Amino acid sequence: MESIRSVPGVGSKLAGRFEALGIRTLEDMLSFMPRSYDDRTRERMIGETTEENPTAICRIHVRKASSFYNRKGEKTLKVTVVDDDGTPLDLLCFNRGFLEGSLTPGSSWYMICQVSVRSDPTFFGRRCYRSSAAFELKRTKAEAGIGSILPIYPLTEGLTEKVMRRAAEYAIRNTEISDSLPFSIYGRHGLLHDKEAYALLHFPRTAEDAAKARRSLAFSEIFRLLFPILRGKPERKDRHVPMTEKEKALISSLPFSLTDDQLRAAEEIRCDIDSRIPMNRLLQGDVGSGKTLVAWISALHAISRGGQVAFMAPTELLAKQHADGASALLSGLGVRIAFLSGSVKGQPRRLLLRSLKDGDIDLVIGTHALFSEDVAFRSLTLAIIDEQHRFGIRQREALAGKGQNPSILYMTATPIPRSLALTMLADYDISTLRTMPSGRIPIKTHTIFQESTRKAMYETVGVEFQRGHQAYFVYPRIDDEGDGGLLDVTTMYSRLKEIYPGVPSALIHSKLPEEEKMGILSDFRDRKLMYLVATSVVEVGIDVPDATCMVIEHAERFGLAALHQLRGRVGRSTLPSYCFLVAIGSLTDDARERLRIMKETNDGFLIADKDLEIRGPGDIGEGERQSGFVSLRFSSIASDLKLVEEARAECERILAEDRGLLKAENAPLRNISLHP
Repeated sequence: MESIRSVPGVGSKLAGRFEALGIRTLEDMLSFMPRSYDDRTRERMIGETTEENPTAICRIHVRKASSFYNRKGEKTLKVTVVDDDGTPLDLLCFNRGFLEGSLTPGSSWYMICQVSVRSDPTFFGRRCYRSSAAFELKRTKAEAGIGSILPIYPLTEGLTEKVMRRAAEYAIRNTEISDSLPFSIYGRHGLLHDKEAYALLHFPRTAEDAAKARRSLAFSEIFRLLFPILRGKPERKDRHVPMTEKEKALISSLPFSLTDDQLRAAEEIRCDIDSRIPMNRLLQGDVGSGKTLVAWISALHAISRGGQVAFMAPTELLAKQHADGASALLSGLGVRIAFLSGSVKGQPRRLLLRSLKDGDIDLVIGTHALFSEDVAFRSLTLAIIDEQHRFGIRQREALAGKGQNPSILYMTATPIPRSLALTMLADYDISTLRTMPSGRIPIKTHTIFQESTRKAMYETVGVEFQRGHQAYFVYPRIDDEGDGGLLDVTTMYSRLKEIYPGVPSALIHSKLPEEEKMGILSDFRDRKLMYLVATSVVEVGIDVPDATCMVIEHAERFGLAALHQLRGRVGRSTLPSYCFLVAIGSLTDDARERLRIMKETNDGFLIADKDLEIRGPGDIGEGERQSGFVSLRFSSIASDLKLVEEARAECERILAEDRGLLKAENAPLRNISLHP
């Protein structure tokens, strides 16, 4: 690849500045996306400028020039010019005294300048045009770029738009650009061929040209990201695997029927477990959709086949709750269950590890302690990882390494936006639980923007206490750190005891010992406590059917995913439930939009899509494969869902034609890479 130093005028110093932008070669320059465009396709007179479009692009004639000094004794040049329509404009040239020799009365120039408009009594109320902004002066139309659309690039110190444009033009002329996709794809999807796309990306003739060039390159980028992933994904054949007796026994013992989604997901997982290809499946579902029950059914299938199962949760609190739930459901079926966390030490730990290694434990539930070096299994068949986004890839691989290519089931209660699922998770199989268990009533969400409304909120929660129902009060921090504008759990715990005298409650946050937190949650589940005053430590995995009220203070400080997870702590039975989002004070537009979305929908999948639109992909996950998303240059996973779907469908079409043996037109895809 040819160095950026091959561009005329780019020496070692300028090359270093290009490198600060990630541009080392001409190919890098081709892929460097303009951040916007300066449309100079027609002249715009001074009088045609508006607040929305304040840039004048026209020929001007200098009428007079004078200088004045400010209080610091600094000289400023003031030049009055008129355009071809006769509209006057004052140019204030701060620290640009060198222009005095050029802007002489009677001279004419082509000018590109941002104009401000004000009413001035000295002009008898007429509009007065003035500019103190930087402006360009050129001798000819061509030099001013009039009649063209110019790219505007992100810059760094020492680089100008002029230098960047010259480098882009040189790269287009002097780089051999060949198509990166099979020829037929361009016509099927209305794409520009690569050479034309790069040329129009940097120097479009129209706004439509720029959009089409970006779309063409984005499609190619997404396609080249997905193709190697999908090509390496094992092909599974649809088949039916019957339930084992243990699975049937568990399902028949339940006081309710499974949803169609749960039954379908359980069968998909059964087929994977019995396949020769180790499972790599994500089970996603909204809060309260019954993922954990599907996991226990799947565990029974693996255990019935003579294997062991490891279930890993991100916190000891959540792992202990899962262990209690599994014991209640599965111990009567002869399943030998153990709990392992960092707090299990000494002789109990040694005995547990020996039993696990000897195969005397069927199901072990725990935290990251499960992938400690001294943990060994006799026959780990299935690893279940709850809240998978909280674990890094290496941690997950460490647990998988405890067995001989065990099947892995990831679970998340944070629904993955569809565009991300089609790209980031392209090498996963995905099971989705959309249907909620029967009898669930949608949670009613209220926004509180005025202090005067707070009293009515407290009264509503008080009525729920009288009905024997429970509540959560969530605050963003543990104690008062000197900012009186933010409420904290410590202060509010005392205040709420005054509001609800005699109502048993507890304070829970991350700084409490794990044993104390588990004791508080146990008392809450046993109805010894009627409300918890908490931080976001209660965000996931807490299932208390009688909890009907969730109050989130400073809700504007929480993201959509966190708000939805917190709201999901209530509404876990057939009781009407309520969520109060309290956000008193000035709010950003993004914060108002998040609260509006929360108020209007309970659909976690829709919320996930909206969250992606608002914040972009961000750090979607921890690990090597996900890091590719930060280097996408032309496409946006947040807004290019249609392109993602089209590109994925095209990949699958090609692979279906002859899986593993690409046709001649697809040969370039064998060594596909993310960037040209």
